[in-house]
Amino acid sequence: MLDYSHNWVFVLASLAIAMIAAFSGLSLTQGVSRMSETVRKITVSASAVILGWGIWSMHFVAMLGLSLPIAFYFDPLVTLISALTAILFMGLALVIVHFGRRTRGKIVIAGTVVGIGIPVMHYIGMSGMELCAPVYSVVGVVGALALSIGLSVLSFLIAYDRRSARNIVMGTLGFGLAVFAVHFIAMAGTGFLPAPEPDAIVPPMSKGALAFGVTISAFVLSGIFLLNGASFATRLTGGMDAPAEADRAPEPELAAEVPGVAEAAPPAGPRIPYEAEARTHFIDAAEVSAVRAEGHYTVLYVGTSKLFCPWSITEAENRIPKARFMRTHRSYLVNLDHVSSFERRKDNGVCYFDKTPSLPKVPVSRSRLTEVRARLGM
Repeated sequence: MLDYSHNWVFVLASLAIAMIAAFSGLSLTQGVSRMSETVRKITVSASAVILGWGIWSMHFVAMLGLSLPIAFYFDPLVTLISALTAILFMGLALVIVHFGRRTRGKIVIAGTVVGIGIPVMHYIGMSGMELCAPVYSVVGVVGALALSIGLSVLSFLIAYDRRSARNIVMGTLGFGLAVFAVHFIAMAGTGFLPAPEPDAIVPPMSKGALAFGVTISAFVLSGIFLLNGASFATRLTGGMDAPAEADRAPEPELAAEVPGVAEAAPPAGPRIPYEAEARTHFIDAAEVSAVRAEGHYTVLYVGTSKLFCPWSITEAENRIPKARFMRTHRSYLVNLDHVSSFERRKDNGVCYFDKTPSLPKVPVSRSRLTEVRARLGM
């Protein structure tokens, strides 16, 4: 086996790259569930590229600091495949947590996908070495995989438990450490042997060319980090650069914006916020037929539309006056004025909404059946 060592300047630089990429990717998707589906897809894709490219950059920054007694090169195609593999794994993980209802189980699955993707990228990248053959130990491979999955799941559980600034920063530390630790745990279980020159003549990627590519990559990631950091700090301080309330243009009347809702007089009752096209709008509670829990958020049913509301179901229940709204089920708040009919089913029931195509019916749980019937005048 060949003796080898690491340059600690490159070791520290690789750790910095891992942290920069982790923060940039995780903070970019903060609030993405409130965006339109098209914007959400673009944002999640960009985050996947940042995280995947960051993992690749961290690996090859560390490899630039690897000192061996013989020269070695990298196969350009294998090197590219390793980068694309990391991006695909990150994309799959982000799709799992950002599309559909987010649950703790889905977060664990996404973290596991990331935990598998990091060592897969590492070993694909290592297989691209020319003139030097890496030899792996079972303990090194298993240890790297176990550590990667454990730290990745932990970082995702923290970052996606609540999408607060504190959670994102803590998740960044976990993710960055996962990428960094996996590389060096894997390297500790790797030996190197001289390899004969390949029969096929393939233009090699020298360490100089790799250094040039990694430097450009690090520069781009740092720029993204600065931009994300600036917007992250603005959100943290409440957007101090936003125009004063008096300087803002008035919000358009909601009735003209929501399909399926006829124009009406300006709302006089309490209003409920909802997110659309990267803006917060407000709707009169009287226009809403029902509110359904969706993880930490809720969905408003209005005519033919489903609107994303940043309130939780508990917050909605506390904020909306109970004069006509009531909880019919653990996941539903119902506007009794919009109920067109009621059906009794053994020990539970169903409320129907003929004038709300987006919500044909809502279940009534057994524990709330008597109260709902009484409020409906039955």
